Amino acid sequence: MKAVVYEEPFSVAVKDVQDPRIQHPNDVLVRVTSTAICGSDLHMYEGRTAAESGIVFGHENLGIIEEVGSGVTSLSEGDRVVMPFNVACGFCKNCLAGRTGFCLTVNPGFAGGAYGYVAMGPFIGGQAELLRVPYADFNCLKLPPGEEFETDFVLLADIFPTGYHGCELAQVSPGESVAVYGAGPVGLMAAYSALLRGAAKVFSVDRVPERLAKAEEIGAIPIDFTKGDPAEQIKEQTGGEGTDKGVDAVGYQAQAHDASHEEPAIVLNELVQTVRPTGMLGVPGLYVPSDPGGPDEHAKHGQLLVSIGKMFEKGQQMGTGQCNVKRYNRQLRDLIIAGRAKPSFVVSHELPLDQAPQAYEKFDKRIEGYTKVVLHPGHALAA
Repeated sequence: MKAVVYEEPFSVAVKDVQDPRIQHPNDVLVRVTSTAICGSDLHMYEGRTAAESGIVFGHENLGIIEEVGSGVTSLSEGDRVVMPFNVACGFCKNCLAGRTGFCLTVNPGFAGGAYGYVAMGPFIGGQAELLRVPYADFNCLKLPPGEEFETDFVLLADIFPTGYHGCELAQVSPGESVAVYGAGPVGLMAAYSALLRGAAKVFSVDRVPERLAKAEEIGAIPIDFTKGDPAEQIKEQTGGEGTDKGVDAVGYQAQAHDASHEEPAIVLNELVQTVRPTGMLGVPGLYVPSDPGGPDEHAKHGQLLVSIGKMFEKGQQMGTGQCNVKRYNRQLRDLIIAGRAKPSFVVSHELPLDQAPQAYEKFDKRIEGYTKVVLHPGHALAA
């Protein structure tokens, strides 16, 4: 099959790789119709992880079941399904508690597994023509047949639930004010989710004009951090108090205010300043224990200087960790079907698989309006 393969920093290629096959009775094979490029993929693409040459990327996957293992009971050939980026067993202690992002079964010695991602288990990614889905009865979410909502549904694999998860970690409630740092795809989904949850005022912090414009389109208040300290800008619009809640949708590659260099802890520290005393912080933005490109030795080992003293003084609480997609994807699917949510507003480009190398380059450089790319392997939707 054709697949997007990592070669070296800033280089991916579409290559022929071995087709996946059924390895366990509860596996299915999915013919991929849509697979998205994620900001998390850029960490590997840029050489900011321990990813080695040859890994097949792709953890946001949707398609049609082509082959069903003998032990699968709830799925059939021809079913249209979307898979959480988390690979989970469904029966370990964490899965039973709904924490499927931290499955204890699928990646021995590590809490959590994912498709096509470094250190997240042996699962081949879905930026390819075919995908093997293990524990398929648990991991596949059925969708209505056909092609309707294709680019909305593929976002159920990661960024829509992840943005919602940021709001859940911060316990965003109706009528509250929320500051979302980052207006990339996850940040826009977090701002959108805060509005879906009834937030009265949502601030979206970024420096890219197209992103800030998109945030304003959905009803958020854009804050350009290159024009002054974002915490102070937000306090000026909240009577000096700050927001009730805050979400970090940036992670460890955060930029300094002048955008001249990275400051890995700057968003965490800005949130401490932005959120009012006793407020809550949700951190779905990615932080890693090892960053070869970190700006200093501490950052290279995931050790950041965070204002814990000020956080303690303000009595704030923080929730962290990757999204447990299955906790949210069914309800978010039904919001899409009901016309209550349309997350595909973030999708800027839909392309065939063979254009993945150019898409990665442009997405990484934030040029030509590349904000969220959906690839359609061998599918008529590609354009």
